Amino acid sequence: MLLFNSFLYCGFVCMIAQIILDNSKLSTGHITSIFVCIGAFLDTFNIYDYIVRIVGGGALLPIISFGHSLVHGAIIRSHANGIIGLLMGMFDMTATGITASIIFAFVFSLIFKPKN
Repeated sequence: MLLFNSFLYCGFVCMIAQIILDNSKLSTGHITSIFVCIGAFLDTFNIYDYIVRIVGGGALLPIISFGHSLVHGAIIRSHANGIIGLLMGMFDMTATGITASIIFAFVFSLIFKPKN
């Protein structure tokens, strides 16, 4: 059942993004930014942790989870280190994803040539 819930959650997030994309003049970058902010907002009030418990790993795949990871890491580190922990904690849980994005972008820019 957990696998089915994960599938439905990811499909629901994609459906909402597609509806916004089809019915507005927002670009994909705008929609991505909105979803990151929604994930950060939901984690601020511990709602996203509840969603992760119900849905499982499927809640950690969409872009909403990036906002969740940013805020979640900042909150955890701020309890230990105060204000400085907010800045340090934001990148604790997201450093791997950011690093992978930079490395893959660099490698693919060497392999492929842009079209004019």
